[in-house]
Amino acid sequence: MLKRKLKYSSVLYLIVFCVKPVNAQVHKTSSETVVKNNISEVWVADNGNGTYKNPIIHADYSDPDVIRVGSDFYLTASSFNSVPGLPILHSKDLVNWQIIGHVFDKQSPEERYNTVQHGGGVWAPSIRFHNHEFYIFYPDPDIGIYMVKAKRPAGPWSVPLLIKKAKGWIDPCPFWDTDGKAYLVNGMAASRSGIKSTLVLSRMKNDGTRLLDDGAMIFDGHDKNPTVEGPKIDKLNGYYYILAPAGGVGGGWELALRSKNIYGPYEEKVVLEQGKTVINGPHQGGLVDTQTGEWWFLHFQDKDAYGRIDHLEPVKWVKGWPLMGVDLDGNGIGEPVETYKKPNVGKTYPIQTVQGSDEFNDANLGLQWQWEANPQNNWIFPAGAAYGNLRLYNVPHEGELKNFWQVPNLLTQKFPAPSFSATTKLTFTPRGNDEETGLIITGIDYAYISIKKTPDGMVVSQSKYINAEGGGTETKSNEIQVQS
Repeated sequence: MLKRKLKYSSVLYLIVFCVKPVNAQVHKTSSETVVKNNISEVWVADNGNGTYKNPIIHADYSDPDVIRVGSDFYLTASSFNSVPGLPILHSKDLVNWQIIGHVFDKQSPEERYNTVQHGGGVWAPSIRFHNHEFYIFYPDPDIGIYMVKAKRPAGPWSVPLLIKKAKGWIDPCPFWDTDGKAYLVNGMAASRSGIKSTLVLSRMKNDGTRLLDDGAMIFDGHDKNPTVEGPKIDKLNGYYYILAPAGGVGGGWELALRSKNIYGPYEEKVVLEQGKTVINGPHQGGLVDTQTGEWWFLHFQDKDAYGRIDHLEPVKWVKGWPLMGVDLDGNGIGEPVETYKKPNVGKTYPIQTVQGSDEFNDANLGLQWQWEANPQNNWIFPAGAAYGNLRLYNVPHEGELKNFWQVPNLLTQKFPAPSFSATTKLTFTPRGNDEETGLIITGIDYAYISIKKTPDGMVVSQSKYINAEGGGTETKSNEIQVQS
């Protein structure tokens, strides 16, 4: 059993792995998140009394965007190099969420993402419903902007289409205006393009398949809103509104822009900040309304090793500006809430939580599992209800792999709560000495517990690796003999 207590320098994941074994069967792996009636035992946002607590999802669903279609809410988020990618979550009340699918099983271009690309892949996406279809626009900061669409949010989704080849163009959001014209707004990543703190607007073909010009700068945040990015655009009461995070991930704020002309100039106002709360950098997300006319903002908080976890804030419109959260100090800027009355969606729905534990009784992996790179057909086989286990295979890798940082066939799951226990039952049948299997919590720093075959029998040990990205050093505890 592992109990996560340490603070690490990057997002960490719960992983089942094989180091060398030819035959390892994993049974009833559990992070104690979905044990009884598919409800987590370690984090439930719905208080059961008409209120909720933040975060609504205590897991790394980074840069979330949300829409409502009828009485259903849908959320997508950054997935970076993890595969399957671009998760789709569903809720009936903005508080209780479950994963219903992913946009793709393998990330494009496949040759690139067959190997681990930390920090690459899918950055902040936008999801929209237009002309009876669901659209997602997402950036790959090293390649450009992609578009996918589907008739149903659970899929199948179209093959990703590269509509703008441009390094460093990030965080795209589409907009279809009332006059029939279509646009795309995006930010810029200095790490790839050398440019940041700038929002760009481009004309777009109505079906979203390509951009019609090279774009125009509509907002420059260098003076008061550095690192402005992640724009979401909409039109209300004759104004074009752009909501965008600024100030950086860890200590930033949410900015609102408005103009009567889509190209500006835009007025600006900070609408959400940390204030005196403990919720740092509250920003980057989606504005959504309910069937009853309420408005809400779903955003992330960067929480170190736990990743970017998702919060829900009430929104009131004050003199034409959205006030997010509650204005605790009276300065006209909202601050995040810890608990609040649940959104009024006209009905009450059962408590649900994002999937976690897995008994491996199905013929397919649970939707909570992801790989570090595009999966290959010789990594695993779910055995289904007949066996109730997951068969993991050893796959030799070309070239030298100094540590787990670059290993693609790690089966991962996001941290589900501030504190939790993880257990894995496995059958280990090694062919020879030094074959090893175990359970890992991984990131730039990582640690794992493993069982290994030696000439004297099975031994258990714990290993820790600091600065795996930089090729650091591993320390291992004394090996303990396993009694047969």
